[in-house]
Amino acid sequence: QLYREARECLTLLSQRLGSQKFFFGDSPASLDALVFSRLAPLLKAKLPNGKLQQHLKSLQNLCNYCTSILSLYFPWDGGES
Repeated sequence: QLYREARECLTLLSQRLGSQKFFFGDSPASLDALVFSRLAPLLKAKLPNGKLQQHLKSLQNLCNYCTSILSLYFPWDGGES
């Protein structure tokens, strides 16, 4: 149940973001900080069970979103895996 709800949440975030750079347009808002703080570790960490991570990786706009924020605000990391 929890996994199913997490998958649904990721899917809904992906739909809400669409092709925008940030959730409310061209500038980041507090929602972007919150969402990024949850997505980036899920995207980048090595996890014992990668089912949710695989679902996130299938949502290309959310992956691009994380990579863009990493490159923009954490250039020493460069958003690289």
